Amino acid sequence: MLFAPDTEEALDFIVALMNTEAGASRSGDDELSTIAQLRALIGRFTYSGRIDYDEAELRAVRQTRDLLREVWTLERDAAVEVVNRMLREGRALPYLARHDDLDWHLHATDPDAPLAVRMRVEAALALIDVIRMDETGRLRVCGATDCTGVFADLSKNGSKRFCSVRCGNRMNMIAHRSRKHLNGNP
Repeated sequence: MLFAPDTEEALDFIVALMNTEAGASRSGDDELSTIAQLRALIGRFTYSGRIDYDEAELRAVRQTRDLLREVWTLERDAAVEVVNRMLREGRALPYLARHDDLDWHLHATDPDAPLAVRMRVEAALALIDVIRMDETGRLRVCGATDCTGVFADLSKNGSKRFCSVRCGNRMNMIAHRSRKHLNGNP
């Protein structure tokens, strides 16, 4: 395990959130355009506290998605500035909490804070670990030419290039066909 379990879980959520964007989603559509889609996304992860499931919250979560996509590709020092801003704006004050079936873990915002604020602060906490460990290079955008999907490369050797097996297979097939064509095979 490269990062602590709660950091890896937060990175999983960040990736899932960012990969709802049209260029990154499996459907090719924006998969965070309705409240029902927001509900489905949140349902895949453990989010406690206030959730309104209204249009204002949906807009705020979409803005969070855009902000996280921006920070994902920044160099380490530039990422620090954005992460610190996210913590300041979220009025983060870390504390330990235990709820539902979860053991003690870190929260940094009031449970009544808006969902998008809590998402940004939790993402910032995960990104702190990535930055402190000097592993920002593991935050990647898919190497497939037609995909904007993101992923956190948690592999041992850090050599993952694609957001999914599907993208990897597709790019391998394109490369294979290109080699066949260059060798004069139809």
